[in-house]
Amino acid sequence: MKKWFALLGLCLGFVAAGARAQLPDFVDMVEKQSPTVVNITTTQEARRLKRGHRMPQPDEMFDFFRKFMPPEGEKFLPPSRGQGSGFMISSDGYILTNAHVVDKVDEVTVKLADKREFRAKVVGSDSRTDVALIKINAEGLPRATLGNPDKLRVGEWVLAIGAPFGFENSVTAGIVSAIGRSLPQENYVPFIQTDVAVNPGNSGGPLFNMKGEVVGMNSQIISRSGGYMGLSFAIPIDVAMDVAEQLKSRGSVSRGRIGVVIQQVTADLADSFGLNKAEGALVADVEAGSPADKAGLKVSDIILKYNGRPVANSIDLPRMVGASKPGSRANLSVWRKGEMHEIGITVGEIKDDLVATATPEKKKSNRAGLTVSPLSSEQKKVLKIDSGVLVEDVEGPASHAGIEQGDIILAVNNQAVNNAEELARLLNDPKRKSAALLIKREDNAHYVSLRLDK
Repeated sequence: MKKWFALLGLCLGFVAAGARAQLPDFVDMVEKQSPTVVNITTTQEARRLKRGHRMPQPDEMFDFFRKFMPPEGEKFLPPSRGQGSGFMISSDGYILTNAHVVDKVDEVTVKLADKREFRAKVVGSDSRTDVALIKINAEGLPRATLGNPDKLRVGEWVLAIGAPFGFENSVTAGIVSAIGRSLPQENYVPFIQTDVAVNPGNSGGPLFNMKGEVVGMNSQIISRSGGYMGLSFAIPIDVAMDVAEQLKSRGSVSRGRIGVVIQQVTADLADSFGLNKAEGALVADVEAGSPADKAGLKVSDIILKYNGRPVANSIDLPRMVGASKPGSRANLSVWRKGEMHEIGITVGEIKDDLVATATPEKKKSNRAGLTVSPLSSEQKKVLKIDSGVLVEDVEGPASHAGIEQGDIILAVNNQAVNNAEELARLLNDPKRKSAALLIKREDNAHYVSLRLDK
């Protein structure tokens, strides 16, 4: 009997050893790649506005601090600090990170793995892809090795290095959950979905494959708690590098457009149009005078291929068109009335691309005449709100409606607003004639009716 137990123990030992042998070993890769990862700290100075927002003060402290407050009529937002991650893509100090990490900040500080700190310059950032390029004055820096995200396979191991909640050089690992993932209002990035633990502070950090190559840049999570819940998304490194090269050479990002409104092809729609399966992008509208109009595209056309590449889902088309050089020629394979057609088209250029630079000019974010900026998490905490944008300038319909500089716009038609892009999306619908804006002014919140048809 003892021999049987001994034999069983030996077999279990072999099984356990085999299991351990199959698990990935990240140690060497982490030691080699950690020096390429940086910690980013940002500072936004206190802002005083002509008619801004007075921060609430605890009642028992109000009288003591009264003399330190801004004069009556002057409104004030406290300074705030943010954190993120990044990684070096050149030995002379160019660093990739997320646009939302460095957006609308006054100072960017980069801390290397060897504890050296540098003041960084924002070369440029692109809100559509959430990619930013920053630069520090240093030479001989270790740079990350870039991989090919097209070779990623669902189920393979990946690893993230960053500074979640400020804990520098933290390492987390997981697997690729999906590739080419589409997210709401994110038309230009085929995200890599993983189950790697990513939290605030990881933003802008690298996602490595098992070869130690950067295949993505960690960008966002989906969470009900604000922390990691098993869903994290990374920008493919080829997308990020394309944006970075344009920011470095031009200071802005150029994207193609053809001027169509599209929708997903469902199984029922595919059957109605005589397609064997649900695929492609259904043209719901063609902008007059656009490249699509000039090329002869029509409503009810289904675009199945773009330059020979299959359009599996409607969300694929904006990425393909956006990546095309304005002025270039493209070929569309179109399903029209039961027949295939090949249509040549000259790609146009998106004129209203929202590109932020280190010293951006003010731009009206919407047809209401509002210029807004996002609020940091610290400012939201002080204001005791979960969402909102700060009104920095007012004119046109918004001014007529009584909206003032320093107001906080919490929501539009009961939809929460957190940035200028969300506000523009809700207000710029040409069919919308009015909107109800939930405004916070001082300590009170109220709705403002905004007319948009004038």
